[in-house]
Amino acid sequence: MYKKKYRLKDFVILVLTFFLFIGTWQLVDFLFNIRKIILPNPLEIFLVIVNNFPYLLDHATITVIESSLGFLLGITLAIITGIIFTYSKLLKKSFYPYAIAFKAVPVIALAPLLIMWLGSGMISKIIMAAIICYFPVLVGTVKGFSVVIQDYKDLFKSFSASKWKIFYKLKIPTSLPYIFPSLKISATFAVVGATIAEFTGASKGIGYIIVNSSYYLETTMMFAAIIMISIVGLLLFYLIDYIEKKIVFWEAND
Repeated sequence: MYKKKYRLKDFVILVLTFFLFIGTWQLVDFLFNIRKIILPNPLEIFLVIVNNFPYLLDHATITVIESSLGFLLGITLAIITGIIFTYSKLLKKSFYPYAIAFKAVPVIALAPLLIMWLGSGMISKIIMAAIICYFPVLVGTVKGFSVVIQDYKDLFKSFSASKWKIFYKLKIPTSLPYIFPSLKISATFAVVGATIAEFTGASKGIGYIIVNSSYYLETTMMFAAIIMISIVGLLLFYLIDYIEKKIVFWEAND
């Protein structure tokens, strides 16, 4: 009962904050009569979303597919790499610093290269999303597998547990609280990566709508596209958060 009241209170605060922000935005637009090409008001943006929803949904679906596939590819490679680094100190010392250094490269600088190498189709967007997802999960995985307490390892060994049992019964549960936060970050990053790749070269997707709208100075449509993709990122984040609460139940903090 207490948890339900707590969640209801959080929801009410969230809704009130949203309407306060929208109301303030609408009021400022009314008082200062801001031109639509500079900053459209929330009502104008809402009407554009409603009137063009099938169009926006079709393009958002493309970006969701690119983001989701890139996310799955990126986190799979990151977790595998993190596990390899955990069991091979030589490989970790040899390649981990380069992986972190590569993360410092601006993502937008990679987009034109990927378009040239892989074309303007969906593959380049998936790879971009995978690249931007890879590094947070790699860091979380390496950290998670490195925090296993030696006494616990000794306890497992005292019961003649194999390396495989130590891995999936001790190391994996210990690492999950570190991996899942990085997954939530990467879920939103995947959307960013796919959208940035669409900026460079695409004929479909939310990034395409934003670039096309900016070319024709359709600011309201730009905001509509940004809101659509923000909702996608938010849904992906809370999907991972829901999965985390179901799997890492001992860390749940409701």
